[in-house]
Amino acid sequence: MKIATAIAETDVRLVEADASDKKFHDTLAVEEPLEIRVGFCENGKRTHKAISITMRTPGDDAELAAGFLFSEGIIKSPDQISQIRHCGLKVGKGSGTIERAGSLNSNTIRVDLSDGVELDLDRLKRHFYTSSSCGVCGKSSIEALQVQADKFHDGIYPTVESAVIHGLPEVLRESQNVFRETGGLHASALFDNKGQLEIVREDVGRHNALDKVIGARFLAAEVPLSNKVLLVSGRASFELVQKALMAGIPILAAVGAPSSLAVELAAEFRMSLIGFVRDGRFNIYCGAERIL
Repeated sequence: MKIATAIAETDVRLVEADASDKKFHDTLAVEEPLEIRVGFCENGKRTHKAISITMRTPGDDAELAAGFLFSEGIIKSPDQISQIRHCGLKVGKGSGTIERAGSLNSNTIRVDLSDGVELDLDRLKRHFYTSSSCGVCGKSSIEALQVQADKFHDGIYPTVESAVIHGLPEVLRESQNVFRETGGLHASALFDNKGQLEIVREDVGRHNALDKVIGARFLAAEVPLSNKVLLVSGRASFELVQKALMAGIPILAAVGAPSSLAVELAAEFRMSLIGFVRDGRFNIYCGAERIL
């Protein structure tokens, strides 16, 4: 199997219903673990601590780490970060030196906090192992699910024409480069209220794709994203609503279905939540006043 950054290549055997078969070359979305570590000051000394392992598609790891820390309420502003780097030392000498941080073997990333930034260690204890299928699975305490976001107020966020919502999935599909080759990735994308695509990220984990989007805007000091529309390629889970709320996104649209808890959370915080955006239709579950 030949592996690139986000795409793996392999030989497969296709078996038809008539029992005929053939071999062909196929591409797969890469899935690898990423350990996120935080470096901070404790009792006057620098130390670091692993806080999460997530199965992700390699690429945009710094955005993923920053977006995760922000959307989970561990950090609040980009100036609290002094540096983000992959862990690992150079191996070898001279021209044969291999930079482990630039290789696929570097699946640990460290976010060093600025001096003076206090870390809530009790909150870190409530964090979790994250799988690519469901980020909420395995959280050690229901307290870790508490949202630290503000409720949206009526009348101060932009409205969106229904025709714009209908057009978002096609724009997203056209921008999913890795999905076109593998058919195996989720995507999250930010649009303005006119339907103009601003950023898209792909990943085997739907929550990772969103963390990458949020992380990119967080590192650029552009949160809260109070005038944006978020589209996710799959279903709208509780965790995606939570992360969108933390980033201040007032409108979340999903190609798939929302969960009951996602609808409850969105309604509580006055977010506009839209599901089943496909085939010329969509359902508005709450916040219909923003959709014209």
